[in-house]
Amino acid sequence: MSFPLLTVTAALPAVGAVLTAAVPAARRTAAKRLALAFSAATFVLAMVILARFEPGGDRYQLTESHAWIADFGVRYELGVDGIGVALIALTALLVPFVILAGWHDADPLETNSSRWRPTQGFFALILLVEAMVVLSFEATDVFLFYLFFEAMLIPMYFLIGGFGDRAGAHGEKEAATQRSYAAVKFLLYNLAGGLVMLAAVIGLYVVAGSFSLGEIAQARANGTLDMASSTERWLFLGFFFAFAVKAPLWPLHTWLPNAMGEATTPVAVLITAVVDKVGTFAMLRYCLQLFPEASKWATPVILVLAVISILYGALLAVGQRDIKRLVAYASISHFGFIVLGIFAMTSQGQSGATLYMVNHGISTAALMLVAGFLISRRGSRLIADYGGVQKVAPVLAGTFLIGGLATLSLPGLAPFVSEFLVLVGTFSRYPALGIVATLGIVLAALYVLVLYQRTMTGPVKPEVSAMPDLKVRELAVVVPLIALLVFLGVYPKPLTDVVNPAVKQTMSDVHKKDPRPEVEAAK
Repeated sequence: MSFPLLTVTAALPAVGAVLTAAVPAARRTAAKRLALAFSAATFVLAMVILARFEPGGDRYQLTESHAWIADFGVRYELGVDGIGVALIALTALLVPFVILAGWHDADPLETNSSRWRPTQGFFALILLVEAMVVLSFEATDVFLFYLFFEAMLIPMYFLIGGFGDRAGAHGEKEAATQRSYAAVKFLLYNLAGGLVMLAAVIGLYVVAGSFSLGEIAQARANGTLDMASSTERWLFLGFFFAFAVKAPLWPLHTWLPNAMGEATTPVAVLITAVVDKVGTFAMLRYCLQLFPEASKWATPVILVLAVISILYGALLAVGQRDIKRLVAYASISHFGFIVLGIFAMTSQGQSGATLYMVNHGISTAALMLVAGFLISRRGSRLIADYGGVQKVAPVLAGTFLIGGLATLSLPGLAPFVSEFLVLVGTFSRYPALGIVATLGIVLAALYVLVLYQRTMTGPVKPEVSAMPDLKVRELAVVVPLIALLVFLGVYPKPLTDVVNPAVKQTMSDVHKKDPRPEVEAAK
């Protein structure tokens, strides 16, 4: 039997979570170092997966398959395609930075006080989320995927509700109330989507007689799977609804601003840069592959919802007074671009959407983490409480600017390539929607530059006059992310080489070809 690399990569942070939680209460620093070590080891294994993956090889590689619940046809099946590999690498890359950035977020609220946040639990929950996200990207059994798709909600609920941000509250009681509201809203929205998906998963098994993604796809290709159009559409809607909540897509997005606003900054990064990617990834892997005809049937409505998300999220970001909620609404706009690229049904659009998942994760992490460092110094999330920061903390201001420029997809930074591909792929098949979606770029420039102007330029406010610049630990978090944004912006080929073959196979699943350019014949 070959080495179960995928299982070990997912199991390593889970083991780390258990060991971190078991560290004695007084040894908080040891717990942090242990969590960081396990996250770093997971990143090393993710790089091994990336190195062993052959873009021109089989669709699913490094596969594992074992009987699990034989009476119900459930198997423990894992495998990765190019899209899954890219997102596993993103997850494993970001979690060590999340842990470093949140190094003091769960420390005691008061020195020598019994009222303190359990540091060990905070970092253990982060590792547990990582394990479940990685397994979601690896699972090729629909029931196995559903299990971890839902299970990750529990540690996220406790991370939001138990370790929230206190910067926007007027007291511990108010902060606890806001955290509780955000956590419950997050859980209810996602549980509702999960319950609908569970009904669809059961329906799929009744129709197909299997939970195996490979077996169902093979039966469909051989013509042995007889699924009525109405049945396929209902099953598609059940899956898509859950993924649209997770993504999130308008109008199922309202939990995200609350969750990101009330969570600590590292947890907010975990939500939008890691966990939410499971929703858009699943649209590619499950919606398009299992229900190709229903995907094409629903495409016009989904594209309209995606464009609404782009414009709605960007417009609300322009009017925000809270830094973290601004980034949250910007993310809703960006997820609109990702969904637009997926359902444009062109190779450029889907390649751009996959790249966008990775690049958005890096750029949002960079911007949000620097914003978190800024908020922790001032103790406020309100934009109006800042001004002139670049004069007292130039490195912080400079990294904040680069993160913001990446968010607005400046050429030369990684998100530009993905956004350009999404728009090109959309315009080639749906020119009107492509033109309207382009307005999102203009609005992104507006909310990013206004944010920078109001916080970093102008007269130095007395409250920020003594603000320290970024420290070594904080630079260790931000600098690698910025370097990666520049590298992938200038040379995205290593990433496109991995994801493009998987995109071609997805296009084949839905029986779509890129439209030919309409060129007027020369007279």
